[in-house]
Amino acid sequence: MPKELTDSLDNCLLETWQRDLPLVARPYRVMAQAGGVKEADVIDRLKAMQASGVIARVGAVVRPNTIGASTLAAVSVPDLQVEETAALMASEAGINHVYLRENDWNLWFVATGPNRAAVDAALGRIASQTRRRVLDLRLERPYHIDLGFKLFESDTKRHVDPGVPSAFADFELREDDARLVQQLMNGLALIPRPFHDLAKSLGRDAEEVLYRIGDLVAAGILPRLGLIVRHRALGWRCNAMVVWDVPETEVDAVGTELAKAAGVNLCYRRRRYDGEWPFNLYCMIHAKSREAAFDALSRASAAAGLDGLPRQILFSLRCFKQTGALVATPYRQEAA
Repeated sequence: MPKELTDSLDNCLLETWQRDLPLVARPYRVMAQAGGVKEADVIDRLKAMQASGVIARVGAVVRPNTIGASTLAAVSVPDLQVEETAALMASEAGINHVYLRENDWNLWFVATGPNRAAVDAALGRIASQTRRRVLDLRLERPYHIDLGFKLFESDTKRHVDPGVPSAFADFELREDDARLVQQLMNGLALIPRPFHDLAKSLGRDAEEVLYRIGDLVAAGILPRLGLIVRHRALGWRCNAMVVWDVPETEVDAVGTELAKAAGVNLCYRRRRYDGEWPFNLYCMIHAKSREAAFDALSRASAAAGLDGLPRQILFSLRCFKQTGALVATPYRQEAA
């Protein structure tokens, strides 16, 4: 394939298919038809982008605590122990993100599991093995969760997270949903009929699996199904988690406004620890330079009425681990 076509196809795939993957037997053929190329071309380009680290997988993102459980956590570690502690965290199957950030609380991680007990157990192991205080910064309310990335900064169209649909309250999860979601988190095979392959691995009918995935998307459990990009590989390397101490009576209104701001990819309310970590409002800003990050933060803070409130800015220094969440017990353990 000529280089110019390869570049154009990469851009088309990344711009178009970070969400709304076609729920049909041959999704890559539909993607190919939209781009005016062959199905084999799309599959080859997806394989190449995955091998180079541009995309992590073609699969799903699960909304926190709708199926399985998760929490953000932090520890304060001396510089000389960062590598060792991060490696220990990364070895835990349920810990799917580990970051070094600019703060005294410098190692941040996300613990996930099939249930809250599994998450608590993982936090307990980290605390015991590191002999460090672990802050369990539980999610109290999400305002905006989206990690899709536009390739072209001139394109100002922004996806707005619709949140969990009201119908979710009446949605009945099935016993086999967790394993289905886990497979989607792990990623679809880059073959012509990936959903057939997925259904076969679960011992289920392919048409039924497609229908159920549609149900999970409609219920808001899977807010995104498509190309899961690695944002650093696409140039977003200056990323900051910003936290504020907002009065409890104001945080929901302020968080709702902050979530609307351009440049804010994640926004949520979390548990605070008075005296240790008094912050309850969080957002993530992903940018290609520190200047751009500070500009986005300045605009977002002013728009949400946050200027003057206590805050901290924690730029990410290093990513030690970034994978999909663990929402189902590994099959080999279920069969034991």
